[in-house]
Amino acid sequence: MRSFPSLAPSRLIPTYFPSLGERNFRIFWIGQAFSLTGTWMQNVGQAWLVLELTGSPTKLGVVSAMQFLPMMLLSLFAGPFIDRFPKRRIILITQTVLMFLALALATLTATGLISYPIILVMAFLLGLVNLVDNPTRQAFIIELSGREHLMNAVSLNSAAFNLARIVGPAVAGLLMEAIGIAPCFYLNAASFLAVIGALLLVDAGKSARGPAISSFKEVLASSREGLSYIAGRREIMLPLVLLSIISTLVINYNVFVPTFAKSALGRSASGYGFLMTAIGIGSVIAALSLAARSRRGPSSLRLYGGAVALSLAMAATGLQRSYALSIGLLVVVGFSTISMSASANARIQLLADDAHRGRVMSVYSLVFGGVTPIGALYAGALVDRAGPGVAMTVSGIAGLAAALVLIVLARRKAVAGTGGPGRVVRAPPAQPQA
Repeated sequence: MRSFPSLAPSRLIPTYFPSLGERNFRIFWIGQAFSLTGTWMQNVGQAWLVLELTGSPTKLGVVSAMQFLPMMLLSLFAGPFIDRFPKRRIILITQTVLMFLALALATLTATGLISYPIILVMAFLLGLVNLVDNPTRQAFIIELSGREHLMNAVSLNSAAFNLARIVGPAVAGLLMEAIGIAPCFYLNAASFLAVIGALLLVDAGKSARGPAISSFKEVLASSREGLSYIAGRREIMLPLVLLSIISTLVINYNVFVPTFAKSALGRSASGYGFLMTAIGIGSVIAALSLAARSRRGPSSLRLYGGAVALSLAMAATGLQRSYALSIGLLVVVGFSTISMSASANARIQLLADDAHRGRVMSVYSLVFGGVTPIGALYAGALVDRAGPGVAMTVSGIAGLAAALVLIVLARRKAVAGTGGPGRVVRAPPAQPQA
């Protein structure tokens, strides 16, 4: 008779989720899980608030663009500072500032003082903080989990992010219909206490530090050196190019989904919330699947195959008007997005050395989130002119074409031995630190 692995936590965690056996990562992961739920509640609440105030998909796209504009313009300059200072200290500061920004947005909304220009300013301030916070948290993971369990930790981090994407939008949709939008923002502010508390409990030891930075000229030189490092490693550069194109053309959920829910499907706030939850369900399934198979390392097949499946599912969503089918297709969208992004994240972190990881992850943040202003403006304008269904289909087809071109390029590199589709990346040994 075939035997199955025990589901007891004492066996389950070492077998499938070994990174949770590391105390520091476990504490940080739990704190993030709570905080990210609040973040998703605010994301959903803010998008619906903009539509209620303006009724304009283009203006919703502008808000998303403002939020990611700092990342687009300044990401390359954040990397040298991330490599220079202790990452735990940086994250403590950024998470505290984010908490107060959420509290301010909640209070302005509750008192009726909120307006579209204020939302634009708040979105820009949020983007300034996330410019540093996002890549620092990504680069911090390897210090908490170790190189051996990095793929597992990245996958579990994605699982936490997307479990929050399931719970946050669903709760936010129900709250908005029952008592209004402001409570979503207040709960987000409170949720930052969880991750701040976790950071205070983490004993991260000493981080590797880069050279001292005393002038803007040195920042520019360090940034250029980081870009040269990436350009000289095609196995890092090709996934970053893929992410930049798919993020710009396809991953515009904050514009596509609310407008599709409202105008194409005729749904209310709760209906929109559950569509976002569907993306989260697919994302969690993908993240847990990647975590359970993390010992095999990040596969290029999941990276490039995820981009193809995501583009096809987005195109198919725009072609139909069934709410139930939309939920099913958005589950595929979520699954494919995480298969692509988590594989790319772990792949480039394992291939980057310790001295450059902060700068490499700053570029990762640039191409995965920093291109959002361009993508949001593109998506908002296309939705205004052609409607959300056509916009989603056109974007999916364009993303598919780009992914296929990059697969061909990656296969050529695979022939030369640099790791194309199907190749699994193994963690190199840790390098000695000065």
